[in-house]
Amino acid sequence: MSQHALLSAGTKSWRSLACSRSELRLDLTLGCGQSFRWRETGDGHWTGVMGGRVWTLTQTDDTLWYHTYNSPNTIGGDGRKRRAGSLLQGSKGSGKRSKGVIEGKEEEEGEPVAVTPDRKEEELLNDYFQLKVKLGDLYRDWGAADPHFNSIAKIFTGVRMLRQDPTECLFSFICTSNNHISRIQGMVERLCQSLGTPLCQLDQTSYHDFPSLHALADNSVEACLRDLGFGYRARFLQQSARQILDSHGGPHWLQGLRSAPYLQARDALRTLPGVGPKACVVPVDTHVWQIAKRDYSCAAGNGQKSLTDKVHRQIGDFFRQLWGPYAGWAHSVLFCSDLKKFQKLKETHSLKQEEEEKVKIKEEGEGINKKIIKMCNRKVKMSVKEEVE
Repeated sequence: MSQHALLSAGTKSWRSLACSRSELRLDLTLGCGQSFRWRETGDGHWTGVMGGRVWTLTQTDDTLWYHTYNSPNTIGGDGRKRRAGSLLQGSKGSGKRSKGVIEGKEEEEGEPVAVTPDRKEEELLNDYFQLKVKLGDLYRDWGAADPHFNSIAKIFTGVRMLRQDPTECLFSFICTSNNHISRIQGMVERLCQSLGTPLCQLDQTSYHDFPSLHALADNSVEACLRDLGFGYRARFLQQSARQILDSHGGPHWLQGLRSAPYLQARDALRTLPGVGPKACVVPVDTHVWQIAKRDYSCAAGNGQKSLTDKVHRQIGDFFRQLWGPYAGWAHSVLFCSDLKKFQKLKETHSLKQEEEEKVKIKEEGEGINKKIIKMCNRKVKMSVKEEVE
């Protein structure tokens, strides 16, 4: 059985992109509730499904490393079908093994093999993490406009907004209603295992692609998902998929909303069953509402027990005016910093600051002592000189 890849085992089956931790931190970006398909499968190694393939990602200080897996019978990026039991050849048919292929190991029938990464994979990775957006510049702008953001920016660096497949993003977030991250992850995983195409198996973990709209729209889906613990969300998932197919022609409609004006895209999504006012540039839930009141003294909704469309709009407008065009990115940083799972980062940062302060005080004290000793020595020398004279 194949295992999850580890960079420590050697880099022959890995490819890399230049990317500093300040521009991307995998643990924060993949673990803050934007996507629900990534798991830490090794120390600092994250495995998930993206673009119909299984990936393992890890990073060093200035490099993003990635490893891809694929079924030997799956058509690769060059359009040719991969043959089981054969090593991938060079792109020009030279007979040489391409860089990135596991050497010295013949793959067994049915086992996933490492696919030689190509330009399409690099483009997919760049697009998924939106690496062309200079995060350091955004952090500086947000910090200048927002003292609270500036206070957490050094701790929670590298939090990027993912550019996910629209179908996966939409239907995953329908599952977030009245839910928490770990439970949402379980629901999305069961959804994929029940309705998605199998991709490969690693360390007894089966990976599946996200279900297609046609699979989600089937009349049997609601009952199936209710049996899997989706509750009322099962109906929303099936009905939204059916509505997109019947009324909008399929997934191209969702893709098209990426380039539509914000208000138009928001209103279009809200016509779907199960899509509420959280479908906006700054998603506002009770958690974000508390952040707005606690850290920004935002009075929107004071005295109310629940969020209304008006409060959603007011809080969203407040943050959009504060942070500008990339407000959704800044929101992700704040949301991440408030998650319980990442509080140790704050504690570690506080301890580090305390240690640095102690060292600084000690060094200042030693400096003062040296000055005092030097002054005393100078006085002694002057006294001796006077006595001699």
